[in-house]
Amino acid sequence: MSFYTGVPERLAYLCRLLRKVQRSGARVGVCGPANLLMRLDAALWTFEPLEFVPHLRVAPGSPPAPRMADTPILLVEHPQDLPHRDVLLNLDSDMPPDFEQFARVLEVVSQDPMQMDAGRQRYRQYQQLGHDVSHHVVAA
Repeated sequence: MSFYTGVPERLAYLCRLLRKVQRSGARVGVCGPANLLMRLDAALWTFEPLEFVPHLRVAPGSPPAPRMADTPILLVEHPQDLPHRDVLLNLDSDMPPDFEQFARVLEVVSQDPMQMDAGRQRYRQYQQLGHDVSHHVVAA
């Protein structure tokens, strides 16, 4: 369980974090609200002009096509729609359901007061459930 807080430019940071995790060889599922996933999808296509970060937006309730199932980054609204249980990046304001099934959970919290409050609540919930939570403060 890893929290990244104080993130000034959330979309840009998410792109860099996803690139880093993908380069490590891990498969990542990103779950969150549809509008945020749509913006992240667009940002992943444009954040580095000479680089492609392989990702796929998956419609709710429909698994990725078999030829696309090995895409390292999948954007889904609900974590149960993911075909793997490697890394989960939660962009929702609540704890993801069944997060314990994942080998690793990442949380990225911007400087927005509402996100900070929701992030603090999730942090406490993870701790109360007995999970080790690492905290990384992102410098501007």
